[in-house]
Formats: sequence, C-alpha cells, structure tokens
Amino acid sequence: MSPARGTPKAGGKAKAAGKGGAKAAAKGKAAAKGKGAARGKATRPAGLPEPLRVPLVVGVPKETKGGEHRVAITPDGVSELVHQGATVVVEAGAGADSSITDDEYRGAGAEIAKDATEVWERGEIVCKVKEPQADELPLMWDGQILFTYLHLAAYPEVAEGLLERRVMGIAYETVQLGDTGALPLLAPMSEVAGRMAPQIGAHYLEHHNGGRGVLFGGAPGVRPARVVVLGAGNVGWNAAWIAAGMEAEVWLLDRNLDRLRWVDQIHKGRILTLASNRGAVARAVTNADLVVGAVLVPGGRAPVLVTEDMVANMRPRAVIVDCAIDQGGCTETSRETTHADPVYEVHGVVHYCVGNVPGAVPVTSTKALTNATLPYLAALATEGPQRAAATDPALAAGFNTIGGRVVNPAVAGALGYPAAPLHELWS
Repeated sequence: MSPARGTPKAGGKAKAAGKGGAKAAAKGKAAAKGKGAARGKATRPAGLPEPLRVPLVVGVPKETKGGEHRVAITPDGVSELVHQGATVVVEAGAGADSSITDDEYRGAGAEIAKDATEVWERGEIVCKVKEPQADELPLMWDGQILFTYLHLAAYPEVAEGLLERRVMGIAYETVQLGDTGALPLLAPMSEVAGRMAPQIGAHYLEHHNGGRGVLFGGAPGVRPARVVVLGAGNVGWNAAWIAAGMEAEVWLLDRNLDRLRWVDQIHKGRILTLASNRGAVARAVTNADLVVGAVLVPGGRAPVLVTEDMVANMRPRAVIVDCAIDQGGCTETSRETTHADPVYEVHGVVHYCVGNVPGAVPVTSTKALTNATLPYLAALATEGPQRAAATDPALAAGFNTIGGRVVNPAVAGALGYPAAPLHELWS
C-alpha cells in the first residue's frame, strides 16, 4: 500500500478505481456504507483523521514476530463480531499454529484474505497479538486502528512508525480499570507467562542446559531450588504459585504490603513474602537458583531492580527469567531474545529473556486472549473508537497514539513526548 494513503475512506473509491475491478469489489461494502468525501474533512479538528462509519471491518493478520504462534481471535470471536454486524477478514493460515483452520474461520463467518497486504488494506481496525514488525509498518494507513499489545516504551521505533503514519494505536496492556487499577487485557497473558516461568527456569537449571544442576523440588534430605520472584502482580504471583507447587523454596518480593498479605493468606506461609527494597533484592538474588523478573509499570518502562553487580554476585550457572523484557526488562543485563535463541550468559548466569513467552503455547494463549479482548474489540467495531472510549474509561486508557500524537501519559513520559489529552482531541 502506498504510504501516501490518507483517511480510510476519503479517497477509497478513487483508489479502488485505480487498481481495477477486483479492488473495487473489495471496497464495495465500504462504498455501500456511504463513506467518502461527502463527510467533509474541513469539519474535523486539525490533526485528527476522519471518523469511520460503523460497523468497522476487522482485519486479523498472521503474526510475523519470531517465535510467535498465537492469533488474535478464535472462530467463536469471529462469530460474535459477525453477529453484531462487523465484517471480519482473516489472513489465510493465521490460525494454523493455534490449531485453527481457515475452514473454521469461514464457518464462523470470516472472509479469508490471500495475504497480509489484503488484510491491512481492508482492515479498518486491525487486531493483532504483538507489536507490528518492520515489514508491517509500511502497510498501515492514516486513521487506521491498531488493537494489539504495543509495549511502546520498549519499542520506540514502533511508536515512531505509528506516529509517522498517524495510526490510532490502542494497546491491550494499558487498558486499565479505574476502580482497581487492574489490567484486564494484560492479565491472561501475564498468567500464562507466570505459569510458564518456573518450568522454563527448571529446564535451564538442568546441568546439560547450562544451569547449576539443581532439581526444583530437591530430594529427601536435600534442599530444593530457591526461587526468587520480583513482583507479586499477575506474572509474579502465578510464577510463585507454580514454583511452590513444584516444591521449590519460593521468595516473593513486592512493595505492596497489602498484596503480600493477600499472598500470605492464600498460601498460608508456603511462599515467603518480603517487602521489596534495594537491599532486600540484593540479598535475595545473591543466593537464588532462579530469579523471575515480574515487575510492571503500566505503559512505562520496567524499573531495573537487579543491577549488573548483583548479577555478578549470583551463584554460578544460576538462571534469570526476565518476564518484564517486553517492557525493557528489570535486570540490567537483560536483552530481548527469541524462542529460536532464548538464552545467553552474563557473569556466568543464564539469562532467558524471550519477549513473547506465551507464544510457545498458542492453543491455550489464543483462547485466553480472545476471552479477554473480545468485548473491547466488539465495542470498537460496532460503536467506533470515539464512542467506545467515551463510554468505557478503561478502554480509553488503552489509546496510545492518535493522529500523530501520543495520548497515554505513561507512554508519553517513557518516550519523551508531550501527552495530548484524549478528551481535548475529541471535544
């Protein structure tokens, strides 16, 4: 698609005519909905794209990030959107790694696109799992809506691409409930990543995989592995829970004492809870066999809790699983890795820093993700972004970029941009 493409439908008919009858047919539904120049750009506030008419066309491309096997929607999700009047376009083969066939999507009412270009061209709202990759950014157009995990604080180049192309970026990870501060779209993948972290750590603690040769549950008369979990949120608590179930000795650190009280009550002392501060972290990681990084600042970069000096003082061949790597990592020596090449060593400590841990279990992850995202996706598709944001403050918090501006304050602060108030843009 040409980078010069403007608002989604203002030039839609002319573009279709320029590419021939097949393209015109693909745009037929949009034309039938009456979208076009008649809406008049002059009435829009400066810098904002023209509003889209609902229901929107939902595009679901195949994920292209290395080692990513999830897909953004299940056939049940497609069926729900179609029932509500939306058109859903899914790239051929998008669900294969999640054991979902094209025929299952067709049976639910989806249209199957031959390639990603068609999905990005037709999709007025594109629903993904991970942040767009370098080969996807050129396919986006002014005013298009992108609904996915963005993690812009960790991927500033993606932020620049969205701003340059004036994409409306809505991030799963910053959708936040105002009354509790919960992150409903981050939670399911945090739970999966947390539950996977101990089994990953146990694998790499085996001697032939580079680790210390320590069995998680120990043996009669032999102490178990010591697992230190930094952060008691969804990732951390699930990691601690599974590690305790594997009979490890588990230390869980967090600054939120109420959260630690809750964990202590639930697990009745089986998990050792500690108030987190620099000294406590340094002492804990020094004698750990496995350290799980599980801290989060919604929308912002993860704080660095484990310094390089702390890593240098850890036991030889100990393991770090940094689940915060998709927000920059909470260990100074962390750098993002892939499922194809997941580990490296620094100061004799094994580092596992894969940025899309749940992608390794796509059948489970795809279903869990769709369960959480579908109500929000349906609202965006059937009500449009402005009305959906106005009626749901939690969803409004998910808006990261609009019309070339950053609108989420935490994301703006992490990237060094001024934050444009969302309500002012749409007032």
